[in-house]
Amino acid sequence: MFRWISGFTIRRPYVVVLAWVAVVAVGFGIGTGVFGRLISDVGTVSGSESMRAEQRLEEVAPQPDTITAIVTGSVDDPELREQVTAAVADVRTLPGIADVSDPLPSPATGEAYLIEVALTPGDTQEDAAEDAADRLADVDAGAVTVAGGPLSEAEFGEQAQEDVARAELLSMPVVLILLLIVFGGFLAAGLPLLVAGVGVGGTFGVLYAFSLVSDVSVYAVQITTMLAVGLAVDYALLMVSRFREERRAVTDVATAVTRTVATAGRTVVFSGLTVAVALAGLVVFPDPFLRSMGLAGAAVVLIDMAAALTLLPALLGRFGHRVSPARVRTGDGVFARVARLVQRRPVLTLAVTGAALVTLAAPVADMHISQGDPRMLPTSTQTRQLWDGLGTHFPEQARWLGDIEVVADAPAGDPAVATLRDSIADLPGVATIEVTPLTDGLTGLDVEPSGSVEGDAAQDVVRAIRDLDAPFDLQVTGDTAMLVDYTSMLGERLPWAITIVALGTLVLLFAFTGSILLPIKAILTNLLSIGAALGVVVWVFQHGNLAGLVGADGLGYLHLTVPILVGAIAFGLSVDYEVFLLSRIRERWLAGAGASGSVAEGLQRTGGIVTAAALVIGVVFAGFIVGGFAPIKAIGLGLVLAIALDAVVVRMFLVPATMTLLGARNWWLPRPLRRIHDRIALSEETPPPSTVAEVAPVPVREPIG
Repeated sequence: MFRWISGFTIRRPYVVVLAWVAVVAVGFGIGTGVFGRLISDVGTVSGSESMRAEQRLEEVAPQPDTITAIVTGSVDDPELREQVTAAVADVRTLPGIADVSDPLPSPATGEAYLIEVALTPGDTQEDAAEDAADRLADVDAGAVTVAGGPLSEAEFGEQAQEDVARAELLSMPVVLILLLIVFGGFLAAGLPLLVAGVGVGGTFGVLYAFSLVSDVSVYAVQITTMLAVGLAVDYALLMVSRFREERRAVTDVATAVTRTVATAGRTVVFSGLTVAVALAGLVVFPDPFLRSMGLAGAAVVLIDMAAALTLLPALLGRFGHRVSPARVRTGDGVFARVARLVQRRPVLTLAVTGAALVTLAAPVADMHISQGDPRMLPTSTQTRQLWDGLGTHFPEQARWLGDIEVVADAPAGDPAVATLRDSIADLPGVATIEVTPLTDGLTGLDVEPSGSVEGDAAQDVVRAIRDLDAPFDLQVTGDTAMLVDYTSMLGERLPWAITIVALGTLVLLFAFTGSILLPIKAILTNLLSIGAALGVVVWVFQHGNLAGLVGADGLGYLHLTVPILVGAIAFGLSVDYEVFLLSRIRERWLAGAGASGSVAEGLQRTGGIVTAAALVIGVVFAGFIVGGFAPIKAIGLGLVLAIALDAVVVRMFLVPATMTLLGARNWWLPRPLRRIHDRIALSEETPPPSTVAEVAPVPVREPIG
């Protein structure tokens, strides 16, 4: 397979390049239309009780979207009062406006007015909201903040575009500099960036296609874009580095390309498939956001993989003669010396590093997830300013999420409804309850919890209402109920997702390594590093420790998208680097370097490339830490930490320590599995003999296997 791919790309380079130009043109030409189709709603569970009840309420008693304005200034100022009154009167006459509240003076400070504008349901809500906001903004006797409804939806989308543009603007120059340092030439350094551009274009195309059949979240653009750039650079870096190494051994460019695709290309295939499997595990969740993220993310990974296997060899075949061969290095390198040090004390190394990672992961036990509030946005946005203004001037109305809503299949005059009302009112944690007739046979009960809408007490109220006996059907919805359903869904589906990802990874790593112990070891060590990264994210964003360093606040929660996405992406990337390392260790093992020597040689041969790849992808993810969304900051920080821990702690300490303890057992394989492996290994080239002069084997005793 690999020989056919390399042969075709070498013979038909312009066909391959033109095909990818078409992909990029469609991606950047049509695919960028996805920015106009993004939604900010996440955390819903299709088919759950809360969603079914929400849909029923929308059918029988649709609630109009509303926008809210705060006009800051003294309520005793007659000019301000006159301007606000005139603006409210004008807004009432605008098309698409259903109702406008009278200006409410602040009872807390006396320094602001609150105005709520209800929009007529329909397709013109966004235009009506903008017209109303423009008229209210004409009040120049005070500071005006308007947000909510379609205005906040649009602001989330605009923030997504700004974050993507800022991250790429900040990270791409640094990535180019790093690649120039690694390769020492513009051509070799530019090839990974070219593949990254192709990956981003393909990403926009994929997201746009998904937006035609499913909802696409504002977070999806940022996450898949940084994933596309990071993996594209990773794979191109591996391929170009191996090509330079092959160029040192052979003078013919075509031969060097063929050998590069047969070796590094094989690694890219298994790495890409493993990352795709990790992301595809998200499809088991009924949340449309997570499901679309899994499918879109897996598609993006496969696009990067395909570009690395086809576009890059085509360009190397055409311009590879201008790429300088890698320099010959002899003697021990720093990575081999580290391996030797670890292999002398493998048990101590394993104990110390394992304890450190478990300590970092400890805050995960206290993790609290939430649908979030405007504090996730930067203070420059109208939505965040409105939230802060409500907290200052109208604290009793500073609620981003709604009450608990109960839908009862009975008329409001039914005595059983009154009994239900009294039972709910007696529940601990209920502040007020209001009964509203919806239709002749349907009644709504609006329940206000006494504490936070997403607090433990409010969630207990939802569960208690659902446990009540009633002579009619009742359903509970609202933001609290949706969070309860989402948390329950995670508890039910997460084991399935973990099982699918673990089995897929085990099979792929077995096919790649020809071992049954190394895949298990890889999963366990990677889970440690991911847990440690998530623990730090909880410590920073939930508890608020050092949050100011990343421009965030201690929110008291993590957005419900953060732990799942960090876990899935970080696991894929962790196995990505594991594949990079094991490819060379296996190569040296097959070449006769011995169980310990192959680890040292493999670590030395991949040390530079994996370090460079980790730095590059770390820079890409770090660009999103300076973004506006707190969830994106948290995901960026989590992935940067996961990469750093994997590239340093796992690769340089845990892998050498565990592989030293296992010794020759690393490669033990029963005969029946050996026959299976021979069929799925995708191995087309015998590795060259061990070059002990480059990296001296580590002199430790081999365990008896």
